Amino acid sequence: MTASTTGTSAALGARLERALRAELDGEVAFDDYTRHLFSRDASMYSITPLGVAFPRHADDVAAAVRIAAGLGVPIVPRGAGTSLVGQTVGPGLVLDMSRYMNRILEIDPVARTALVEVGVVQDRLNQAAAAHGLMFGPDTSTSNRATIGGMVGNNSAGSGSLTYGMTIDHVRALDVVLADGSRTRFEPVGEAERERRAAADTLEGRLYRELPELVAANADVVEAKMPAFWRRACGYRLDRLAKYLGGEPFDLAKFVVGAEGTLVIATRALVDLVPRPARTVYAVGHFTDAASAISATTDALACDPHQVELMDRTILELSRQKIEFADLGEVLVGDPGALLFVSFTGDDEAQLIAKLDQLDERWQASGHGYHTLRAVTPAEQGALLKVRKSSLGLLMAAGEGTRRPLAFVEDTAVDPVHLAEYTKRFKEILDEHGMRAGFYGHCSVGCLHIRPFVDLTDPAEVARMRTVAEAVKDLVAEYGGVNSSEHGDGLARSEFNREIFGDRLYEAMREVKRLFDPGGVMNPGKIVDAPPMTENLRDRDALPPAPPLRTSLQFEVVGGMRGAADRCMNIGACRKSTAGVMCPSYIATKNEEHSTRGRANALVKALSEPDPHAALGDERLHEILDLCLMCKACKSECPMSVDMASLKAETLAHHHEIHGTPLRSRVFSAIRALNRLGSATAPLSNLPGRIGFLRRLAERALGITAARPLPEFQRTNLIRWFRRRNPAASSGALGAVTWLADSFTTYTEPHIGRAGVELLERAGWRVDLAAGGCCGRSSMSKGMLDDAKQKAAALVASLQRDTAPGSPIVGCEPSCVLMLREEHTALLPGAATVADRVKQVEELLVEAIDDGRLALRADSWLAGRRIVFHGHCHQKAEVGTAATLALLRRIPGAQVVEIDAGCCGMAGSFGFEAEHYETSMTVGGDRLFPALAAEPDAVVAATGVSCRQQIFHGAGRTAWHPVELVREALADAEGVVPPRTTS
Repeated sequence: MTASTTGTSAALGARLERALRAELDGEVAFDDYTRHLFSRDASMYSITPLGVAFPRHADDVAAAVRIAAGLGVPIVPRGAGTSLVGQTVGPGLVLDMSRYMNRILEIDPVARTALVEVGVVQDRLNQAAAAHGLMFGPDTSTSNRATIGGMVGNNSAGSGSLTYGMTIDHVRALDVVLADGSRTRFEPVGEAERERRAAADTLEGRLYRELPELVAANADVVEAKMPAFWRRACGYRLDRLAKYLGGEPFDLAKFVVGAEGTLVIATRALVDLVPRPARTVYAVGHFTDAASAISATTDALACDPHQVELMDRTILELSRQKIEFADLGEVLVGDPGALLFVSFTGDDEAQLIAKLDQLDERWQASGHGYHTLRAVTPAEQGALLKVRKSSLGLLMAAGEGTRRPLAFVEDTAVDPVHLAEYTKRFKEILDEHGMRAGFYGHCSVGCLHIRPFVDLTDPAEVARMRTVAEAVKDLVAEYGGVNSSEHGDGLARSEFNREIFGDRLYEAMREVKRLFDPGGVMNPGKIVDAPPMTENLRDRDALPPAPPLRTSLQFEVVGGMRGAADRCMNIGACRKSTAGVMCPSYIATKNEEHSTRGRANALVKALSEPDPHAALGDERLHEILDLCLMCKACKSECPMSVDMASLKAETLAHHHEIHGTPLRSRVFSAIRALNRLGSATAPLSNLPGRIGFLRRLAERALGITAARPLPEFQRTNLIRWFRRRNPAASSGALGAVTWLADSFTTYTEPHIGRAGVELLERAGWRVDLAAGGCCGRSSMSKGMLDDAKQKAAALVASLQRDTAPGSPIVGCEPSCVLMLREEHTALLPGAATVADRVKQVEELLVEAIDDGRLALRADSWLAGRRIVFHGHCHQKAEVGTAATLALLRRIPGAQVVEIDAGCCGMAGSFGFEAEHYETSMTVGGDRLFPALAAEPDAVVAATGVSCRQQIFHGAGRTAWHPVELVREALADAEGVVPPRTTS
């Protein structure tokens, strides 16, 4: 781009920004970081827009289109930005329809419809519809972040399309903005109404006049050249509009489904809902390889299933590397090379079981597979379905450096009767060109998602990618299939549409585009008049070589710190809001820059600057990272394991080097010394926390909110108690175990440490107390990495010197215990000898109970009680909660339930910081507080000190640490609830 071009673009951007700010109620962002964040979606493409607008309502959308069109600026509508083929990137103005336009306006259970704004996420709609026994039929694997508007623009389908069809089959009406900024509703209309609308001297009137003529003039070629296979998301749906010629209503709503925002921008959708099946059962066939599994599809289809889904060895092996999917290994039989998921839905369980029997008999008779697993109950299905819906992310994670699995031939479909032969020949094309790929997808409708690994920085591989795309296109045509069956054309496939549809039909589609969009501003370059598929490639065209950068942490990936950030493939799993933990602040704000994806892309931009150290001190970048709670959920829940906690810590360290370390950060990093002093001077030290004037002074001076209660220091802290205690007579028989006296519970909740020590001693361990120093967690969270390294080195040295070699190291605070296991190894080359000894105390206690060394009474006050458990985010990310749940379930008579309530929102010091307090409470109020309110009589358990503080403050409930509850159930316990308060 020349200097004059850049200057012209900047001037145009400034004019556009001024005009939008003057007219929109929503927000507008034209800064370089926001533009970079919206230059990417989940595809291999990158195009930087002029700016981004976040409309609040349809009037904002209309105004934005009118202003942009008047300036000749292209407009790109965007939902979750999960397009795999580049539909949601482009030059000009991006409209983020997801941030504010996400209301469910009405659900009509009688008519079985829902009226929604287009930014509504599919899972949110399904949650609301479930109260009426209904749901939205198309079931995408991205349902926890895919918006209804994105599904409309893409004509999404999903795994249940054999039963429910595609999005186009469920759209009744659309409120849309046309290319001139006018608004209208598209819906089926009879001939009289069509003629009435056609009489208007408007863009809408022109559509109702000229489209019927266009369809009539091309009816023969529409019938002859449209791909015959029904499951398609390519081109403009002139075949649907042609139904008007047969006497059906004229329906522009269905016509623009799948148009990828190139014709209109939808603002509201009236969609059909379908009855939610009462039951779903699964047969999971185990096969030696993918070819064998695909061959079994025909027999499966003969049993009238709801879906038939494939997962090959590549996906299975990747799932085994993620703690999130650890349960899968417990249910599979042998070492399958592929799985075939066959589901049946309905209301009669007996009939569903009979279908499982029928399928099993067919497969056995045909010699298909070596085992068929039945998953009938939700508990049996959980681990299986979790990994199946994560196949895309798992495959994306398999890339290394700039070699990534790319979606350029992954959406073809053929009639399932040809699928086995077609897949064999597809693989031969890949083999011929030396390409490796993972296979998964929807065998029931002949659609497999196949993503070859390609390095876009290598021109030879880019050329090979194009050759493969052309060969696969020809292969699809040979079998009468479609080049895109659910992910659309975008930038990856639109180039081939003239060849696919033929000149005459393609020209008819170009005329459609001209009728709807005379100025060519509506998401240009998709479906028709597209650039070559090899233009605008993300890695080759967008990123310069990474400049050198010194870092305190070790980022052991190709490309160092930038490579760690650039692992993000933008699939948007961090935008989910109905399950898991990631990403708490995005859930609170719905702002793209507060998602893990947004932060990772912002860091990629900074680390690509000529001086990355200086760029890491940029205040705009600091603003983007500021709301990251460092919960570490992204490390486990992000398919690419983008570790934003470590990236933020390193970024803060560079920021401090440039701008200095804030006083509040220094205070929080010294938390152990402050807590020790507070304990030594208790109860006097607790008085300032109760005096409003002093709390307000602390808020002004340090930014520590006065709205939240402070922890109370205990005079008899864990260290004092430990020195004075009488160890249990049975202690020592098993050898030594070291209890990490963390900086928090040691001085404010010593009763937890006492319970843990007593249990270990009763179990036969000799307990040593590691109380000499801080692990460095607080320093690391504030980016004070040199200080964290010094504290880590001192603690590691003392543990190496003063504890028995090989003996376990345990504790009660997950963030501190796991600091030894994870972050210390990133800070210190020699920390592995200590890290390898770290265990969860729950593991030792479960063994002791199962061996009979700890006896729990059946008549404790916990017998018959329901215990709801909330796990610490770091625990979930690093080791999972299985050991804690196992321990709680050893309590006789207790019913234990883990609540999937996400992050509590406290996150150590984050919830104490005045500017973050509101966000902290919003995060807790999203799922945790309501989940606890729904369990008013339950005993609440939580492993994290921050979690217990947040639960007490936000939900008004006292949360127990699990080791306390087990101590209560010991055979010599009194069997009554002891008096205790938590603050």
